[in-house]
Amino acid sequence: MGEEANDSGDGGDGSGSRPSLADQRGVESVYQPAEDSDLLARTARERVEAGDTVLDVGTGSGYVAATLADAGAQAVGVDVSPLACREAAENGVPVVRGDLVEPFRADAFDLVAFNPPYLPTPPEQEWDDWMEHALSGGDDGRRLVDPFLETVERVLAPGGEALMLVSSLTDPAAVRAYASEHGLASEQLASEKHPYEALVVLRFYRD
Repeated sequence: MGEEANDSGDGGDGSGSRPSLADQRGVESVYQPAEDSDLLARTARERVEAGDTVLDVGTGSGYVAATLADAGAQAVGVDVSPLACREAAENGVPVVRGDLVEPFRADAFDLVAFNPPYLPTPPEQEWDDWMEHALSGGDDGRRLVDPFLETVERVLAPGGEALMLVSSLTDPAAVRAYASEHGLASEQLASEKHPYEALVVLRFYRD
């Protein structure tokens, strides 16, 4: 997702003096399905019909795309990480390496789903590896949220919609206000409370 990142595992400084973020957190180099992925997948599955064209932005392991394909959608994933693209393909998801919706033609999708990196992270605490790019939302948690809202309308088919998972840490009201500034109406479709945050699925559509 997002910008290119160094996947050398040395934090991007070439020193090898500290483990990659993935190693530090005891997780893979590709974001694996968790509560946020599951909430987005369940919510989106309720809204797709057989034959719908669907794009899963920042697909990671391909979990959301695969869930929607199981519901009969023609689903494709996109991710900037080559590691994510490889894993999604191994999981049977057609995938394109690219940044957000940039690789796709206009009016292509009935539904676009996005589980962005949304953890607010001060720049001095960021590490330059692929897991960081899958998790860090920058200072306000909206490093990729805002660019997505600026561009997603182009690829929505007539009557299409975008579903995005955001956290209470990301200020959903501010996200919706930003969408409105870019011609997208919105509504909240689902939410779940967790110990340190609430997860929310927002729907965006042409105003």
